[in-house]
Amino acid sequence: MALLADRLKRIKPSPTLAVAAKAKALKAEGRDIIDLGLGEPDFDTPDFVKDGAIAAIKAGQTKYTVVDGTPELKKAICAKFKRENGLDYVPEQVSVGNGGKQVLFNALLASVNPGDEVIIPAPYWVSYPDMVMFAEGTPVIVQGAQENGFKITAEQLQKAITPKTKWVILNSPSNPTGAAYTVAEMKALTDVLVKNPHVYVMSDDIYEHLVYDGFSFKTPAQIEPSLYERTLTVNGVSKAYSMTGWRIGYAAGPKDLIKAMALLQSQSTSNPCSVSQAAAVTALNGYQSFLDGWRKTYAERRDLVVGLLNKADGITCPKPEGAFYVYASCAGAIGKQTPSGKVIATDEDFVTYLLESEGVACVHGGAFGLSPYFRISYATSTKALEDACTRIQRACSVLRKREAETAPRGAIFIVIPISGGCRDRPGFCLSSTFGTHQSHAAGAG
Repeated sequence: MALLADRLKRIKPSPTLAVAAKAKALKAEGRDIIDLGLGEPDFDTPDFVKDGAIAAIKAGQTKYTVVDGTPELKKAICAKFKRENGLDYVPEQVSVGNGGKQVLFNALLASVNPGDEVIIPAPYWVSYPDMVMFAEGTPVIVQGAQENGFKITAEQLQKAITPKTKWVILNSPSNPTGAAYTVAEMKALTDVLVKNPHVYVMSDDIYEHLVYDGFSFKTPAQIEPSLYERTLTVNGVSKAYSMTGWRIGYAAGPKDLIKAMALLQSQSTSNPCSVSQAAAVTALNGYQSFLDGWRKTYAERRDLVVGLLNKADGITCPKPEGAFYVYASCAGAIGKQTPSGKVIATDEDFVTYLLESEGVACVHGGAFGLSPYFRISYATSTKALEDACTRIQRACSVLRKREAETAPRGAIFIVIPISGGCRDRPGFCLSSTFGTHQSHAAGAG
């Protein structure tokens, strides 16, 4: 009897965490590595949040709590949704987990039956499809093309919906592209969902506060109130408050689903860290003005990276509306050869080349469902970003077109007119003879 369960065959290791692990291993070996792979703010957790945690420790708030969040934190979350999103929730509609990832996982595992379909726009966060498959559901991938800002259209969404559709996952601003749906674009999607009352909406708003250039963020249930009863709005403190290690995510939605998520969590991790919950209360209830400075810095870094990448041979990089990622096309590098003679056949080959030749770690687009692209996180210092982009420019500048296959010296070419052509090509074939070798191939005029 095998030790490992068959269900593990449905999932794979997180590509973003794999890149981070490889970068750390190379650093440990003494390599000069710039890691742009992991989506983690480089800012420190604000001091007032730390002070809240310290006060909680001193007050003895170090025991078990309610499984899915303290009353104080649920109250703060309800206040946040009312204040920032115009959404009214009561604590019984709120779930708190060990990070947004657990909240999403719990929601899908508690609601998806075998064969249920979950629509996931691509490019997507790497964990969405695996979570759905682990829950025995079927991910339905809808491609958001670069020409449309990596966003799906209402027509695409309607076409993807079937009687088996259980959820659609919307992530705006997006990981990995930074793309964010305008109010009009989101309204077009919610109009489709209104017409399909069997479909639930999972809105991952974790990058809500990281939007630039005056962009106006609105969450689906805010845009279309009639979707309130079938929307799970997910958020957390990791990105906006630079609290990735504190592991607090939360969601608000239908009471029955929230209760089921609590049941699942009660038999897995139980409550999130009590001190982290207290810190999250402080973060949500505290002043938010520090975000203005962070946003300004992120926008400057974004503009720097976009400008430098667009100067690299074979790279095109659109400017995103939010988050702290760019999703650049490396189509111009595909098919080229590295100085060692290796052919860049995929975006994974490209990011491997960047890591091995220049020590820049980033994540290939295939991990996010759309190639040939690569994701860079600009949540790091300006100096590191300038250095990394200079290295990428250098790596791209030495790529060469693949050497064309040439005929052996002394070969004789004879054009042979034929009836109907050769294979798929009409009109003639090209015959080459050299010594005793003879071959026939379709001619190309």
